[in-house]
Formats: sequence, structure tokens, C-alpha cells
Amino acid sequence: MSEVTSSKIQSTRVGMDAAAIKQSILEHLVHTQSRFPDVASESDWYNALAHAVRDRMLERMMVTAKTYKANKSRTVCYLSAEFLPGPHLANNILALGIWQEVQEAVAQLGLDFESLLEEEVEPGLGNGGLGRLAACYMDSMATLKIPAIGYGIRYEFGIFRQEIEDGWQVEKTDKWLSYGNPWEIPRPRLRFNVHFGGHTEQFKDIDGILRVKWIPEWRVIGVAHDTPVMGYGVKNTNLLRLWSSEAAESFNFQAFNTGDYYGAVNEKVTSENLTKVLYPNDEPEAGKRLRLEQQYFFVSCSLQDMVRIYLQSGDPLDQFHHKYTAQLNDTHPAIAIPELMRLLVDRNQMDWDTAWHVTRNTFAYTNHTLLPEALEKWPLDLFKKVLPRHLEIIYEINSRFLDEARMKIHGLNGHLEKLSIIEEGARPQVRMAHLAVVGSYKVNGVAELHSELLRQNVLPDFHALWPDKITNVTNGVTPRRFMLLSNQPLAHLLRERIGCGWVTDLDSLHKLEALADDPDFQQQWQKVKRRNKERLARHALAATGQKIDPDSLFDVQVKRVHEYKRQHLNLLHIITLYNRLKDNPGLDIPPRTFVFGGKAAPGYFMAKLIIKAINSVAEVINRDPDMDGRLRVVFFPNFNVKTAHCIYPGADVSEQISLAGKEASGTGNMKFALNGALTVGTLDGANIEIREEVGKENFFLFGMTEAEVSALQQQGYHPQDYCQNDPELKSALDFLASGYFSHGDATLFRPLVDNLLNGDPYKVLVDYRSYVDCQARISEAYRDRQEWTRMSILNVARMGKFSSDRSIQEYTNNIWKIASVDVF
Repeated sequence: MSEVTSSKIQSTRVGMDAAAIKQSILEHLVHTQSRFPDVASESDWYNALAHAVRDRMLERMMVTAKTYKANKSRTVCYLSAEFLPGPHLANNILALGIWQEVQEAVAQLGLDFESLLEEEVEPGLGNGGLGRLAACYMDSMATLKIPAIGYGIRYEFGIFRQEIEDGWQVEKTDKWLSYGNPWEIPRPRLRFNVHFGGHTEQFKDIDGILRVKWIPEWRVIGVAHDTPVMGYGVKNTNLLRLWSSEAAESFNFQAFNTGDYYGAVNEKVTSENLTKVLYPNDEPEAGKRLRLEQQYFFVSCSLQDMVRIYLQSGDPLDQFHHKYTAQLNDTHPAIAIPELMRLLVDRNQMDWDTAWHVTRNTFAYTNHTLLPEALEKWPLDLFKKVLPRHLEIIYEINSRFLDEARMKIHGLNGHLEKLSIIEEGARPQVRMAHLAVVGSYKVNGVAELHSELLRQNVLPDFHALWPDKITNVTNGVTPRRFMLLSNQPLAHLLRERIGCGWVTDLDSLHKLEALADDPDFQQQWQKVKRRNKERLARHALAATGQKIDPDSLFDVQVKRVHEYKRQHLNLLHIITLYNRLKDNPGLDIPPRTFVFGGKAAPGYFMAKLIIKAINSVAEVINRDPDMDGRLRVVFFPNFNVKTAHCIYPGADVSEQISLAGKEASGTGNMKFALNGALTVGTLDGANIEIREEVGKENFFLFGMTEAEVSALQQQGYHPQDYCQNDPELKSALDFLASGYFSHGDATLFRPLVDNLLNGDPYKVLVDYRSYVDCQARISEAYRDRQEWTRMSILNVARMGKFSSDRSIQEYTNNIWKIASVDVF
């Protein structure tokens, strides 16, 4: 068959009109799902539609891969322990530009389009902001035509499905793969050996050069699973390649034949544990070990794959860094640095200096945290058990680096301990952040304040050594998913008034400024917000059984639950409002609905107690008849991207209230503001830049600055003084401690109250009065609906900076030095 004829057949099969899509759905129903229409379930129809859409994506992915290969395109490899893309179907339909055609095809088949979209189970490949950011960046790289491969782990069960029982978080298995995943392409022949444990031996090769051989104790097999990632409005379709683990020998016949039936499959069970669950609880030693094994597993597979692809070009391996730039998304993949050295030096006999030059010019590192406990460290004894060869390589890297540091800055000897990759102490540890900095050509923070604090507080000695190494790339979010898809009423209004250019050029939202005072446009804006609040209210009823009033002010805080994010500060304000209304029933304040959502790490007691406290306060308030129509509190269980689609557009107020100097950036703050919510926040993370962009008059600011937090810490902080000097604060804490919100149990919330009164590490009590007063300003501002709407419009109009497209363009220009590639 000629190439021309084959091409015609292919283009007919993946036609973009409604008739072709309908035919494709029916074909997949029969040939993929093995069903005929009369007996097909909604799940069958969803899978048939998903495969029909995937066909059209795969054609573009093949053309993209051929183009990149022919051009020998420099490629970004984005190494991340998390990717949280959210549901694929609707996003892919939008990217293909066939929304109307699919709706028409589905309608002709007598199906409900929205119901089919709801059938999709969200991929359990991440926990929160880190994974959502990685997914946004994959979207933007494809849209900007940047050749890229995302590498990560194909978690079988995700982190966990959060259920709320008696107010407590209960972790259930997230079985997101139970019914298959139509978006992935298994690559069973694309597999790599990954070794663990054992010991090393030295020997001389035939040229008399001293070499090291790793004699591992056991191995697993990493198997690739590919998901296409489409750019919006372009042909470029990049690749998300995730690794699952398999046993090298899945069944032991000898053990089985001797009656050891469990032993016969023991290796299979042990090996597959590696990719079972995202972030195992690392409180116990076994959890720490599994987490380290997970991280090494996925970077080893990824680097072996990168070397495999590179060697197909025939170019010498010492030019590897010209083909690839590998971005380390936080410290989780930092073990990639010694792994690449091992592959170059041990497996490919490259000399150390050349290998180090290649390695140091391959990796760039994104730091995502200012919290010392989040900068990963691994005990040396554990590291040696799991990765003995890599520990030797790290020792060598560290020794050579410290020699370099001594020569570079006169008098640095006193600082060598602070620079060392190895932290001495009762149980010496490998500092993974230090390894990432030493082994990367560039390091970036994710907001201007965060990057400055990295230079000043977290990595000051490295900044002194390499003043140009630490730079900033403020985070961004994709307007395709978090506006065009999730807020279709607003997208439709924008399309009518300013066109569609903002979808790929978010700065064009500035055109809205001219409409901010237009009464007709304000009315349309209010109607959009009302529709979104009604949708959120329906979702709340379905998810929690709580009926909430769309006429009330929706005050929302959804994010990972952690003390530094200060959900308990929000809770103290709610108790204060409750006390005020009970003491003064005639108090005139706008009705409020407080919405919470987010997961606590399974081993994080205080965060789980905060969730329980929120739900306990909600239980009392929601059944108090005095609060009917005045105050409501709901906690959304299992907050994820699918839930976020209706929460961000429905919010009036966005709670971004972390203690200044603790939040690296945040992206939820961007998603809320992009959908017209007004921010109440501290000068922390990207809040500072959002406030600069939208205007301080359109941002509700409270709390200490980072400098004031540092000064207070130095002079000594006594939280009980703040409690004694503020009657409302004391009353709120007393109510929480008294058992009023816990059916008379005065011990339940005592650990939370004691933590605040006897330490308060995140200065909740210091910022309480400023926060409560700021909330009063919000209530007053909400009364003036015309001015509130104007502020909402201006927030959206001035959010152009916070597109992930801008972030990726900065990475491309300033770090990766990579060119876009047109795919036709």
C-alpha cells in the first residue's frame, strides 16, 4: 500500500467532524469494549469515547515524535514524583478543538455528555500543589511547542482516598486503576533492570584503570506506561512516561512445589510494592526505606531510558547534556545525580571529570520549600543498605566539591560543614537538597520572596559560593484547565467580550479593565458567579449532605492540611464569629459559608486533629438554629482536581493565610484569583506578587511580614501574652478546649490548644487580631456588590503573569536554553 493511500485512510479514521467521531465511538464500543449499544453501560460508552479521542491524539503524538527525532531536538526531561493532571477526557477534547463536534456525536447516540465526563476516575498520581504544578507545566510545554518528556511513577493506588468518619480523616485505598485507564499506552517491551542493596567491588579494567562493580542483592523491573500530553491549538503532543515495578521472577516454582505457596509469589509482592502507593508513611524505618527505593526506582528507569534514546542518534555520550536538560521537581528525584554518574562512569567507562561535566550540565533543580523538615535527608546507614554504590559516588562528589569550595573562597573552612552534602551527627545523613544544588547547573525558587529566602536563609553558603546559581521562576497555572475548562460560564462571557486570545496569552485579560466599571458587564459577571456558586452548592449537598446558600459569601480554604497553612487560624475566626452572633443575635453581618478541603499526611497527628476540629465546629454551627441563614461550615472530603473544578469558580474569598516566610509559592492562590475570588492573605509566597499585580486595594492583607516574624523569633515569643490581652481570642480558645464542640469531651482538642498556647510555631495567636479585623473589612466590602464585582473583575484582568505558559517561557529562556519545534 502506498504511503499516500495509507495517509488518506488514517486521516479518514481520525476525522474531526461529528460523523467521524460518532463512527469511531461505535467502533471502539464493539472492538475495544466488546459491547453492543443495547447492553453497553455508561462506563462502556465513556471508554469508547475516550479511545476515540485518544486515537486522534496518538496520530499527533506519532508525528511529533518523528519530528523531534528528525530534528534531534533538545528535550526537557521533567523528573517529578508527582503528576496530578486531573480528568483527561474533557481537557483533551478542548485541546483538540472538537468540543462541539463531540457533543453533537454523543447526542446523536442518545447519550448525556456531562454524565460521560463524570464517569472518569481521576488519576491518583499526586498529592497536591507539586503534582498539579507538574501537570500544568506539561500542558504549557506542549502548548509552547517545547519538546518534553515527563518522567514519574505509575502509582497503582495513589496517595489515599480521604473519607470523613465522625469528623476524622480516614484513609482508604485510592483504586483509581480498578477499571483500567484508557489514556495510557503500556510499553511491556520497554523495561529496565533496577538494582538495590548488596555491596561493591573494585577491579582494574584491561587498560589498568581502577573501576567499581556493584554486586546488588536484588532487582526489580521497571516497565513504561505512556500518556500523551497535547498542546492546546497546536499539533505538538508530548509524552508522560510513568514506570511500574515488576518482579524479575514473578513465580518461584520450587517454593510452590514444596508447599511454600506464599513464598512462591513473595518476590512478586515485594517488587510490586515499590509502585503501589504514593508517599508511604515514612515515620517507621520501613516506610523511609520504601520511599528511598521509590525515588531511586523511577529516576534509574528514566535515566536509562534517556541514555537509550540518546544512543540511537549515534552521537558520543559526552554530548548527552546538549540533547537533554533534566529538571528536578523538588528533592525527590535528586538521587538522579549519582545515578547518572554511575551510568556514565561504571556502565559506559567514562572518566570521572567528563562524567561530572555532563552530569552537572544536565540537571537543574527546583526547590519548593522553606521548611527544614521538607528538605529531604537520608540516614547514611539506610542509604548504604539500599544504594551502596551511590553512597560511594556521593562521598566522591562531596570530597571534590569541598576541595573546590576551599579554593574558591578564601577563609571558607568554617563554612564547609554547612556546605557538605553529608550532615554529621549522632546519625549522619545525606542532604538531598545540597546534593541537588551541587549537581545542578541552575537552582530556582518558585516565587520572588521564596527565591530570596533561599539565598539568604536556606542556602546562603551556596549563594556565597555561586552568586548567579539561584534564580527565580514564579509558579503559574494553566488557564486551559483552570479557567477555560473548569469555568465555562466565565469563559463564554470572556469570549463574547474580549475574544479567546487569553487562552494562550493570559496577558490579554487586561482588556477586561476597560469593562470593570460597566454596569451591564458587572451584571453579567455577577450572573456568572451566581451560576458557579449554585454549582458548588449542588456539589456540597452531594458530597457532604449540607445545604449551603448561594446568596451567602463563600469563604474558601482548600489545600493540603498543615500547621503552617494555618487552617486553625481560619477556624478561630469562625468560632469568634459564632460567639459574636450568639452574644448579639442582632449583629448585622453578611451571611457566610466557610468551605474547607484538603488531606493531612497519614502520620501527621496535629493536621488530622485540625480536620477533626473543623468538622466538630461545623457540626455545632450547622445544627444551631440561631445560625440558620447566617453561618455555615462544610468540609469537602477527598479534595482533588475534579472537585477543584467547581470550588475555584464558586469562591468569593480565597484564604491564603500561611505565616509569612513559610509558603514557597502556592498555586491555589492563583487559581482562585483567576476565577474572580478576592484574596485574604499574608505577604507570603506568590501572594506578594499577586497583590502587586492586582493592586493592593483589591487584596485583603493582614499579618506580619517575614522580617517581623524573624524579629519576633529572635526576641522571644510568648503566645500566652497574646491570649490574655485579647478577650475574643481567649474566648475562642476556651470554647475549643472546654468540650463545647466535642460533646463535652474537654480532652479532645487540648493538644491543639496547648500547642498554640505553649509554642505556637506558626504564630497563629500573633496574627489572630489582624486576621479577624481584616475579615470584618471583607464583610463590609461584600455589602457593596458593585464595588466587590469591580474588584473581582480587576483580579481576573491582572492575573496574566500567573500563567504556567509564562513560567515555562522563563525556564526555556533563562535555564533550559531550548528552542520550540513546530509540528505540522
